[in-house]
Amino acid sequence: MNKDIQDTPLFKQAHDLYRTIRNVGSGLVAEAVDVSGAPNGKSVVFTGTIVDSLDAPQATRICATDIETDATQVLTSGPNNDRLPKYSQDGTTLAFLSDRHKTGDFQLYFLDIESGAVTAAAVVEGWVEYFHWSPSGHAIVLGVAGHGADVSGGQGAVTSKKNGEGNASWMPTVETGDEGFRWRSAWLYEVETKKVWQVSPAGINTWEVNWCGDKQLLAVTSPAPGEGDWYTATLSLIDIANSDFRTIYTPKDQLGWPSASPNGKTIAIVEAVCSDRWVVAGDLLLIDVKSGKVDRVNAANIDVTYTEWQSDTELAVAGLRSLETVIATVDSTTQSLSEVWSHQEISCGSVFFPSFARLGGQANDYTLVTKGFMQSPEIVVIRKGVYQSIASFDHGYNALLETLVEKMEPLTWKAPDGLEIEGWLLHPKAGAKPYPLVMEVHGGPVANYRTAWLGKNAIHVLMLLQKGYAVLRPNPRGSAGRGVEFARKVKGDMGGADTYDYLSGLDYLVDKGLCDPERIGVMGVSYGGFMSSWLVTQDTRFAAAIPVAPVTNKVSHHLTSNIPHFVSLFLDDHYTNPTGKYFERSPIMHAHKVKTPTLNICGALDRCTPPEEAMQFHHALLENNVESVLVTYPEEGHGVRSMPAAIDYAARVVDWFETHMSANQ
Repeated sequence: MNKDIQDTPLFKQAHDLYRTIRNVGSGLVAEAVDVSGAPNGKSVVFTGTIVDSLDAPQATRICATDIETDATQVLTSGPNNDRLPKYSQDGTTLAFLSDRHKTGDFQLYFLDIESGAVTAAAVVEGWVEYFHWSPSGHAIVLGVAGHGADVSGGQGAVTSKKNGEGNASWMPTVETGDEGFRWRSAWLYEVETKKVWQVSPAGINTWEVNWCGDKQLLAVTSPAPGEGDWYTATLSLIDIANSDFRTIYTPKDQLGWPSASPNGKTIAIVEAVCSDRWVVAGDLLLIDVKSGKVDRVNAANIDVTYTEWQSDTELAVAGLRSLETVIATVDSTTQSLSEVWSHQEISCGSVFFPSFARLGGQANDYTLVTKGFMQSPEIVVIRKGVYQSIASFDHGYNALLETLVEKMEPLTWKAPDGLEIEGWLLHPKAGAKPYPLVMEVHGGPVANYRTAWLGKNAIHVLMLLQKGYAVLRPNPRGSAGRGVEFARKVKGDMGGADTYDYLSGLDYLVDKGLCDPERIGVMGVSYGGFMSSWLVTQDTRFAAAIPVAPVTNKVSHHLTSNIPHFVSLFLDDHYTNPTGKYFERSPIMHAHKVKTPTLNICGALDRCTPPEEAMQFHHALLENNVESVLVTYPEEGHGVRSMPAAIDYAARVVDWFETHMSANQ
């Protein structure tokens, strides 16, 4: 496999697909995230991606769509990236984040709706990850990460740029174990005075912060800033006047999506078994601020992934229910849940999990970005349960999928222990049954394959469908959407029973005549990379494998990654145990069993699953005379995301499967 493949037909095919789907060079919006609804209910703002070139980073801009006319306009022009717009309570101002003054250093900015003028708030000591307006609109709380802090695994697991350090090429990197630059803190911007100051106390790391009334802040906190410390974080209250800090809830598992009623009396938060920060789907908790009483709400089998209050007693939530995306409301006084909208073939929110924004201050009125296997991103409003699309960013994707996909089929099958497993099977229009099949394993392990737009980071799937491959996307035990106890089944047993959830799914498809047993491939990123490496050590049926950002040596992963607590948590063991799971569940220890040609892919900047993990498996395979190739992208972190690396990645993935299990044989 050559280093430079830009002149190959597959690279050109991937390039052309990206160019078409993302409408390169047109100046038009190719994708939308981070919606915010106007208080008057007449417009929606969002972060829009505009692709000028496939040879450079893709810019994001603040955009707006008029609900009545469906007209969309771009409101900002950078440079660099503008993102996360949110209306002020009176609708006259947009707050947003931008790194226009320095790449990667996001700070708070304001756009005047009437004049279009943009002004900058005072710069904080760090870069702003997110923010929230206060209930009264008098202030904004900022979640600030120190320069040099890592982003989460799902965001790429790279280290942000540090300030004030020499950058001569000969200088060594220095790690002391006491990197104060990694701290995350809460800052306050006061609208009237335009003052900005840190409000969270020293020695407390604020992973996620929101308002609790106008005088307190609600925060997910830990006493240390390392990524591994998030797994044991607690819920705390911070008094704004004096920075008093107190813990109000210590969870059994992990926490996310804190919000509080406007009067500050009731807190909503999600508790879940989690493998990644910002990827939280689980039980909804309501906490009385005064008494500390905690109620675990019966959410009708919904794993909650987002919370937002629409009155002092009514909470709106988004979540997953099996393969469905759901939006619902919860009455905090009766704890009764009412479903607003649900769909299996359309989802909403971020790459990770479903979310939405309220629209116009009216109960049960929402705006969201929807997408699906067969649908490009759309801006949608839901009013009193009525779904209305107001802007589509389809540039040929929808028509393309009609030519590629015979059907997208939700599947269920039984694991050897009787547990029901779910997933999606994409049937290609090209070719005939039984199909050559690629099983794509999701990350996590606590994540979920829902219906998804394949035009962002899954061009390889489109290319495989074009060539006649079926694609299986399973949700094994440990996946979100089936309740906390289903997710817990992988905790302490990663690489155990979940192994057979995958293999039994393949057996099911072979028995149904849908899958050619001689042409089965496996690939995945992160936990999916681990499982792709692991499966080929446990079963010789695979004709080709592509582990991406894998973990292959649990001991080295614990000692070199930024999430050591994750390893011990999901193996329920310690690396000092020479006969334990750290050794038993490491693919490198079983490399002598492998027969499958393996393409190992990693990013050189990955802090979550360092590139040495892929390198070790590659070398172990070569020592055992197994065909193996190692591809390391020098500017990528956890997964391959940027252009043109993503084009190169898609071409290499398809080439590997075509070489070892051709759809034409």
